[in-house]
Amino acid sequence: MSFYNNSSSSTSNSGVLLEISLSEILLAIKPSEDDVTARTQIINELKATVGGMRSQNLRGASVELFGSFVSNLYTRWGDLDISVQLPDDQVYNSTALRDIKGALQRRGIFHIVDFIPEARVPILAVASNRNNIHCDISINNWKGLINSKFLSWITQIDGRFRDMVLLIKEWAKSRDINSPKDGTLNSYSLSLLVIFHFQTCEPAIFPPLKEIYAGNIVKDFRGGRLTVTEERNIHDTCNSNIERFRRNLTNVNKSSVSELFVSFFQKFSTIKTMASDRVICTYSGQWEQKRNYFRRSTPLLIEDPIDRPENAARAVMYMSHLDKISEACEETYQKLLSVGCDKTSLISSLVSREVSSKILI
Repeated sequence: MSFYNNSSSSTSNSGVLLEISLSEILLAIKPSEDDVTARTQIINELKATVGGMRSQNLRGASVELFGSFVSNLYTRWGDLDISVQLPDDQVYNSTALRDIKGALQRRGIFHIVDFIPEARVPILAVASNRNNIHCDISINNWKGLINSKFLSWITQIDGRFRDMVLLIKEWAKSRDINSPKDGTLNSYSLSLLVIFHFQTCEPAIFPPLKEIYAGNIVKDFRGGRLTVTEERNIHDTCNSNIERFRRNLTNVNKSSVSELFVSFFQKFSTIKTMASDRVICTYSGQWEQKRNYFRRSTPLLIEDPIDRPENAARAVMYMSHLDKISEACEETYQKLLSVGCDKTSLISSLVSREVSSKILI
């Protein structure tokens, strides 16, 4: 059923305008073949750099991709997330990153953007001198590897998921609420919000994630990193369950991307009220009572489905942070309901100025 399904022609026109606008936004932000090629070149350069290092700390290291590039949920401006996998767990992550930082500086094909050795997850942020594509490099980030592969498997369920994630991420950046360092949402949390929306719309597009993997991947393999066999088993289990869900689906949700987009903001315009005593739980596919969680004092709790009950939105530490997220959702929802909204105003409210300038020409 159309979100705009009523007798008003102006309301109907608003729906058509939004559909066209979102299609143009997606055309502008989806990566091209050249964008993929550029990232592949960077990956090969990083592999060559790490593989050619003589440092004892990095002997036997491998360069592995994770994040949005692996899950295919990245825009043409998306960063690359790199995990350098070390066979020796005794090597300090910050020490290994210092060695990599020195090697990249000597090669002269990357420049250092930031180096945070004392963070919970030490990060070396670099950018390619050729095209300024940014890369965040960490050590032994096997949780990130599984996390992104899990999202890539979920994208198989419905093609609208990728479009929605790209649109929501671009919107969140334009509203300055996609920045963990500033107390707002990381991209993983935004993806989980879209998953939750797909689970709780009528009829549901996604199942509870426990129907895809009935366990806790991180806790199940706490004894050590995943072996190739263990990872293959998880992959086979998830794909088998996804195929069964798709095969048994009888009540199909036929909403357009624009209708799902509007209902996303309708749903999360009340996120501040709902989050006061509830948890967004994609594992069960429903709001859960916060009193059942250890960290119930946090303003926003989005449970990490692969590492329950960890909070994927842990950067949202203060009520002011949640206020900003809630206000952005509410303001956008009201904007989308505005029947007098013109195309220029609409697109400008949903993307950054840089993106809107590429569309509104």
